[in-house]
Amino acid sequence: MATPTKPKRRPRFVAGSAKAAVDSAIYLDDRLPFGRWLRPQLRKLFPSHWSFLLGELALYSFVLLILTGTFLTLFYKPNPDVAYASVVEISLRVRGGLLMRQLHHWSATVFVLAIVAHMCRVFFTGAFRRPRELTWMLGVLLFGLALFESFLGVSLPADQLAMTGLRQAQGLLLSIPLVGTYLSAFVFDGGFPGQVIPRLFVTHVLLVPGILLAVVPIHALILTWRQKHTERRATAADEHRVTGGPFFPYFAVKNGATALFTIGFIALLATFVRVNPVWEHGAYRMDAHPVSAQPFWYAGVLDGAQRLIPSWEIPVGGYVLQIGLWIPPLILLAFFCVLFLYPFIERRHTGDGDVHHLLDRPARVPVRTALGVAVITFFTVLWAGMWVSEVPPVMHSSPGLPPPPPAPPALLTVPSGTYEMVVVGLRVAVFVLPVVAFLLTRAICRRRSA
Repeated sequence: MATPTKPKRRPRFVAGSAKAAVDSAIYLDDRLPFGRWLRPQLRKLFPSHWSFLLGELALYSFVLLILTGTFLTLFYKPNPDVAYASVVEISLRVRGGLLMRQLHHWSATVFVLAIVAHMCRVFFTGAFRRPRELTWMLGVLLFGLALFESFLGVSLPADQLAMTGLRQAQGLLLSIPLVGTYLSAFVFDGGFPGQVIPRLFVTHVLLVPGILLAVVPIHALILTWRQKHTERRATAADEHRVTGGPFFPYFAVKNGATALFTIGFIALLATFVRVNPVWEHGAYRMDAHPVSAQPFWYAGVLDGAQRLIPSWEIPVGGYVLQIGLWIPPLILLAFFCVLFLYPFIERRHTGDGDVHHLLDRPARVPVRTALGVAVITFFTVLWAGMWVSEVPPVMHSSPGLPPPPPAPPALLTVPSGTYEMVVVGLRVAVFVLPVVAFLLTRAICRRRSA
């Protein structure tokens, strides 16, 4: 008969650790009933189509934004006198600093691009309808905050490009009658540039990210988890059928792969594609040429609109109303207001107040699809206006002063006459092409759905 032997130390340690973990889980579950809540959540079904992962692309790029931004905050100096020098030091002297800056910039670009793609999917498929109006409105709020946060981030390096954009923003504030000077003094703390860099830094690092950290979980987790997900008409026959895979392990593994793909793709962009070389723009000088480098694609709509709008001025009661400066921001504000309230506008127009879980095929909703294509065409024309620049005039310095630095090269520089022709052509196109796109898209959709 074999004599029982005492287990070795390693098996005893493993068995004891397993028993301690089980006892701890039971202890916590008795006091905080996670198990009863977690068990059904792990079996919640999620859709399998790739287009439903566009929101996850935005989420993971936002996480990378927070991580890289935390690293950059440790080295950035938000002082108007040394802000530019600190950014150059981060880029050229801090180990890994340039890679972190590149990761931060490309994460911001992918973040905004993923939001735009996600919103287009939701809009064209009608996923904003009841009961998801609040989810849509929070998404529009996130979109606006992302654009504002991007403008703040581009302004923080305090180079020639950043300060030129801030100078334009100050001019827009000063053009507002009665309160313009007060608003400019509040933002810039007096004259330009004043203390605008520290205020932008606090807003960029604390205020806007704090709002985003509050809104993103509500939009992406709480509302999504509480509601049934939308269904594609190709896989569901009625509004109440639920298809897809369980959160664990199917959707968890899929989300993990999406996160790795997003981070890897952004890392490749940051490694091989250079963006915003501040050392080439140089420190801000009031006597230097404005930097002709084009802004990021999502800020180009406003810049292009400013170039296409004539410089209209209307004198009223001793004030000169700068109508030409106001129109582009007002267009953007009106767009966001309509976008924010669009679920209710469409419900009022169609009279459809039912609950919808099935997605629409874009061809089955020709008016909505044509309207979306027309809006995209409109902003594309405005965006095209930023890519062409006029040849800058030759600048001469006064006797005894050093000559001004040469103007930096632009992406597409044309003579004055050609530039005027391009501007006139784009002014016509901004009214004609959206109408043509609307009529053509509506006709195609009606033919396909017939």
